[in-house]
Amino acid sequence: MSLDSLKAAVPDYAKDLKLNLGSVIGNSDLPAQQLWGTVLATAMAARSPIVLRELEPEAKANLSPEAYTAAKSAAAVMAMNNVFYRTRHLLSDHEYGSLRAGLRMNVIGNPGVDKVDFELWSFAVSAINGCGMCLDSHEQVLRKAGVDREVVQEAFKIAAVVQAVATTLDAEAALAE
Repeated sequence: MSLDSLKAAVPDYAKDLKLNLGSVIGNSDLPAQQLWGTVLATAMAARSPIVLRELEPEAKANLSPEAYTAAKSAAAVMAMNNVFYRTRHLLSDHEYGSLRAGLRMNVIGNPGVDKVDFELWSFAVSAINGCGMCLDSHEQVLRKAGVDREVVQEAFKIAAVVQAVATTLDAEAALAE
């Protein structure tokens, strides 16, 4: 299965998603590792078995074993961090912000790949999971590392399209049952 199979599965009423999927992945200017790490991490974050099964083989083929593991690690650790920090931010009692998190997140300090790539993947996952604190934090790290806004935007465009395709295909699967 592949990107082409995934595009073919998108229904006609969501033609814009099919076109966007082709453009944000098929015509991306991102280096292969950044692109496919973002695709894999966001496919995991989107929680769609269909999307993950279609995109994972191509991601695996385009990533080193270390980058493949790191992209999955970004999705995993951000699944936890996005809930934790989003909740901390949304609570009206700001005293929670002064409490020690006490959660292990060692992979952020040593992801096994270039820190910028891991930050980009973490940022994209945070876009899907809707954690404003995490988005701001990762965006600031990326910008301080010299990453252009266009690259950051490319990551959240991929996140948006992968999430939209996942939502659409999962809804269609549910309706077909």
